[in-house]
Amino acid sequence: MSIASPANHGSAWRERSIVPGFGISFGIIVTALSLIVLIPLAALVLKAASAGPADIWALASSPRVLGALRLSFGAALLAAFVNLVFGVLIAWVLVRYEFPGKRFIDAAVDLPFALPTAVAGIALAAIYAPNGWIGSLLAPLGIKIGYTPAGVLMALIFIGLPFVVRTVQPVLAEMEAELEEAAALLGASRWRTVWSVIVPPVLPAAMTGFVLAFARAVGEYGSVIFIAGNVPMVSEIAPLLIVIRLEQFDYAGAAVIGVLMLVLSFIIILALNLFQGALRRRLGHV
Repeated sequence: MSIASPANHGSAWRERSIVPGFGISFGIIVTALSLIVLIPLAALVLKAASAGPADIWALASSPRVLGALRLSFGAALLAAFVNLVFGVLIAWVLVRYEFPGKRFIDAAVDLPFALPTAVAGIALAAIYAPNGWIGSLLAPLGIKIGYTPAGVLMALIFIGLPFVVRTVQPVLAEMEAELEEAAALLGASRWRTVWSVIVPPVLPAAMTGFVLAFARAVGEYGSVIFIAGNVPMVSEIAPLLIVIRLEQFDYAGAAVIGVLMLVLSFIIILALNLFQGALRRRLGHV
């Protein structure tokens, strides 16, 4: 039995390729990715490094920056979780039921995509500010949403909801309702049907929507500043600190905060992806 040489393996691989031009395509992809993502991120890191270790540590450990990062990432994670729950429910209702006004609700889900973020922020402030439509009703009860961290959370929920709905909706549309009926006929309980029939195919899309909603929320600026109040160490988000540093011509300081957000975002998204993979494997054995 003859053993093919590496050259023959490469030739055979190229012959089996359905779409030709891998070398050119790969080169274009790497070039585009470098110009759009890698080079700008490298420039950001180099600009942050120009501040020096002492200044970087002083800025990264300052209470104001830590408070802003805590609010940005904490509110983004909480908003993504809320969107995960309600986004899946909205997608389920839109796919499985027919009712008056369904097309209107389906179109309304995409409004956060279409609205400029500043317009969304003004609209949220008009509703949840202490003198707003809902805020004025809650104020006598001692509940304040506008100009507080709760206002930040509301803004992040608003802009992140479509990511979950639109990633889960196609998966639910492709699922056959007959599978659930078959499970029920075989004696499966409702919880068993949900966990064994519905969750496995929906979970990857739901987790993808969760990650997208988190990634969108953690860097949100326009819709937040109008309703946050922007009080340092209370309702001030990290992107606002970057803008403040830029207005002060402190480009290195702005880059340091940007790198901190980049590193934290990467760690959280990587952890979420690892959790998603482990959960999928676990569900596969159920």
